[in-house]
Amino acid sequence: MGWIVNEVSILPNNEDQHGLTTRHRALRVAGPPLVLTAFFSAVAAAPLLFTAFFSAHAAGPAAAPLNVEACKACHGPGGISVNPTIPNLAGQKPAYLEAQLKAFRSKDRRNDLMNVIAGQLNDAGIHELAVFWSSMPAVPSPDAAGRAPLSSAIHSRMEFPVGFPAGFTVYQTEIEEGVMTKRYANTAAVKAARGGRALPAGSVIFQVNYQAQKDAAGKDIAGAVQSYAGMESRGEWGKDIPLLLRNGDWDYALFAADGKRHDELNEAQCLACHKPKESDSYVFTMKQLREAPPS
Repeated sequence: MGWIVNEVSILPNNEDQHGLTTRHRALRVAGPPLVLTAFFSAVAAAPLLFTAFFSAHAAGPAAAPLNVEACKACHGPGGISVNPTIPNLAGQKPAYLEAQLKAFRSKDRRNDLMNVIAGQLNDAGIHELAVFWSSMPAVPSPDAAGRAPLSSAIHSRMEFPVGFPAGFTVYQTEIEEGVMTKRYANTAAVKAARGGRALPAGSVIFQVNYQAQKDAAGKDIAGAVQSYAGMESRGEWGKDIPLLLRNGDWDYALFAADGKRHDELNEAQCLACHKPKESDSYVFTMKQLREAPPS
């Protein structure tokens, strides 16, 4: 199901989170006169550039565009991230932000989460977001009590299933690197999947990670529980989730071995990860669920 094992953040293995890959390009000119002409032209234009820059920032923040709430979930309500692996957006140059969003959209810049988000934006939407975040102050303004703005992270509402594993069916078992993973689905999910239907509200997919062991005969068996992960759909759970992140009415959670939910998880990362699986009710293992024999 593509479960996240780092409760605080996801670090993609194909890109530095802190910045761009820098590309240098050699620029050749015909000779000194052309270089000097370009130089003095730039100097002459400088007052106009500075005037435009300071006018834009003096005007204050731009109007909030449609999809800005999706950005806030990871980058902070004011575009200042509290996560050391996620960059700030506030005060960045608009051309820079626009270029990066387009690079994420085309996947020239690889990031599993941002590729999904930017892939849903058109040129106008990208431009609006770039202008908005550029207009925000690079240093956050505290509230009247002197506190910094709170995080806009999305937190789980899913509870540990009561009575688990009663009412659940195991539909997949995998063993990898000393961990046995069993995936379970509740009755509502199993019935819908086997009937070829989308999973309805009330569906729960639950994953248990056990220490892999072998019995006296050398057969693989489950040892102690190491952790749990789950996804649950409930009516109207999705209505307050930003559109670019919304997974219908699904919610995601990670639980410790004792069943305590990891509330430090920012669910925005789970939502972005599962977003491309909309046709499979956002479940990565839907094929295995549909094809699992009755237990």
